[in-house]
Amino acid sequence: MVDFARLACAAGMLAVVVGCSPQGGVNLSTLDADLRGWGGGGLDTAPAAAAAAPRPAPDSRGIISYPSYQVAIARQGDTIAVVAARVGLNAAELARYNAIAADAPLNPGSVVALPRRVAAGAPVAATGGARVTSTTGQVSDPYAGQGVRQPNVPPPAGATGAVTAGAVTQPAASQPRQHVVAQGETAWSIARKYGVSVNDLASWNGLPSSMAVRNGQRLLIPVAGKSPQPLAALTAPGTGSPTPRPPSSSEPLPNEKTKPSNSPTNKPASPDLGKTRTAASGNGKFRMPANGAIIRTYEKGKNEGIDISAAPGTTVSAAAAGTVAAITRDTDQVPIIVLRHPDNLMTVYAGLDDVAVTKGQSVATGTALGKARNKGVVHFEVRNGFDSVDPEKYLN
Repeated sequence: MVDFARLACAAGMLAVVVGCSPQGGVNLSTLDADLRGWGGGGLDTAPAAAAAAPRPAPDSRGIISYPSYQVAIARQGDTIAVVAARVGLNAAELARYNAIAADAPLNPGSVVALPRRVAAGAPVAATGGARVTSTTGQVSDPYAGQGVRQPNVPPPAGATGAVTAGAVTQPAASQPRQHVVAQGETAWSIARKYGVSVNDLASWNGLPSSMAVRNGQRLLIPVAGKSPQPLAALTAPGTGSPTPRPPSSSEPLPNEKTKPSNSPTNKPASPDLGKTRTAASGNGKFRMPANGAIIRTYEKGKNEGIDISAAPGTTVSAAAAGTVAAITRDTDQVPIIVLRHPDNLMTVYAGLDDVAVTKGQSVATGTALGKARNKGVVHFEVRNGFDSVDPEKYLN
């Protein structure tokens, strides 16, 4: 993502472009210098889902066992190498499976997915791992986190020599789904995808306060909890609680008239979708500039356009015929392309490389403007003069 200051240098160029339009005379102070509006967001999925059940407590090795897989919960100061030694797995394999370097520090409480099951009750050394160490106490295996000092985990009371990890397999009904983070996904988009609270997603997976996730990271999708039960009716002190009337065999069942199951049913007439088609369902002014899903919607004042997930190298094309009004760059030298269209409309494209057009060039609908950058996100805006509008209302 790019902060609000990065596109400030483009504000002057856009102001000149719009000021030269036939509708000139607009107050330049109203121009939003951030053409992309990639900061902030304020997305919250909490109203979309009930609070999740608490994550099960791990065993003495930090492992939570489910019928289909196991995960390990990182402790303070852990790396993948430390976790691998504690559970008896190869550090390089565990690092590959979780898309993270073996010596990268882990957030306390974060989830480390195990590529295969670890036998329940496997003996673990009292120091927390079976790694080979030098006389200085430093790890000598480079795949076990070179330079990371061994954690001193005391054995339980009464244990001698080794700790027996009493793994308990959780019930199948409580097994959460796993999600592998793909390019362009965020904690918020993943939470919305599964209908869970983003706070529950962070709590279950030990995410940092920034809610950052990485490509290839394996996340547990929280298991939904139960909705709160309504309180029983309260009665005045001393009056007793009302007793529900029990069913009686002396009273006949309700006189219900049911139709035989083989009775023909009346099928309603199918609607004519062609007659009810709206302008937004195919008659919009613009087409999508890149193939991909919309991962962030328009929000006035916070996100002045839409963000589209596009694989690196994907062609970014003109949403409609027009003229290249400006080509500028942000402070990171990332190109920003502005096209002018009829009816005082302009489109803005950011997050692309390999610009294929020049200023003043006339382009047709679908003309290639450039390629999506390796970040995999293309930002697209529609502006009516100086004001941003919701692009989805103009897309066909």
